[in-house]
Amino acid sequence: MNRGLNRFAILVACATFFLIIAGALVTSNDAGLATSDWPLSNGQFFPKMVGNLFWEHGHRMVATTVGMLTIVLAVYIRLKEKREWVWKLGLFALIAVIAQGLLGAITVKYMLPLGVSTAHATLAQLFFCTTVSLAVFTSRSWIEARPLHEEKGTLPLRYLCTTALVTIFLQLILGATLRHSATWDQHLPTELILAHIGGALAVTVALGSAALTVLRRHKDEPFLTRPAVIALSLLVLQLFLGIGAYLTRLVSPNDPQPLNPMVAMTVAHVACGALVFVSTIVLTLRTFRFLPATNERSSWAARPQEL
Repeated sequence: MNRGLNRFAILVACATFFLIIAGALVTSNDAGLATSDWPLSNGQFFPKMVGNLFWEHGHRMVATTVGMLTIVLAVYIRLKEKREWVWKLGLFALIAVIAQGLLGAITVKYMLPLGVSTAHATLAQLFFCTTVSLAVFTSRSWIEARPLHEEKGTLPLRYLCTTALVTIFLQLILGATLRHSATWDQHLPTELILAHIGGALAVTVALGSAALTVLRRHKDEPFLTRPAVIALSLLVLQLFLGIGAYLTRLVSPNDPQPLNPMVAMTVAHVACGALVFVSTIVLTLRTFRFLPATNERSSWAARPQEL
């Protein structure tokens, strides 16, 4: 284990989370078209940061910083990490951050098309989970973990956690589509609201089942219970933030501009959604690391008969 590499991966993950918040602030403040050029803002590298340009150009500056950190991380992994698959994941992170920058440029150039804006927001979440995964894979707890010989229960936890993870990702796509479907002075489409509510119920069932099963089966294994408790706690918070975001967004078309309560609730909802996603990523990865696969369980069950 290289402690420096792990700490730098954590730094990149934290910077990416800050970037997600910065992007959410751009959307909630309706600042996406504060400037029509890219990569410059009003023809300048460092324009006067006033009005909505503060949010839009600030977002670009944070994105540039994250991009440079990702380049350094990829080189760091190549030099220090012996596991080839970790290097490939680092390379994927580098490709993803470049693609994210290009999507951001297209979003500006083509005046915020819904499909591109949604893809931009979705890729941000995928990039975040990639940087968090790199932090997990380079951590001491991951490297020193010793898998169990068999898992309790009949339904493998890795299936439950993977189902929860996929459900959350689909919900994030729905949420990004909903957020970018209307500006603050327009009402959100009813069909997308209903779909997002249905997705919230599906996430609650899927993640709740996975986390509670972990706590029931492996209550003495903090390697699994810690991310399960965190994911479950964040899910509860996210549901309340979702209600608050909906109520403040519901009245925003009557406001003269995006007001702080609406901006704060919607940005908090996006940020917490990203944390729910990555905590479930950590839980899922740890179940794959700590618990045997179905075929491994079968081989352990058959071994006493062979003896």
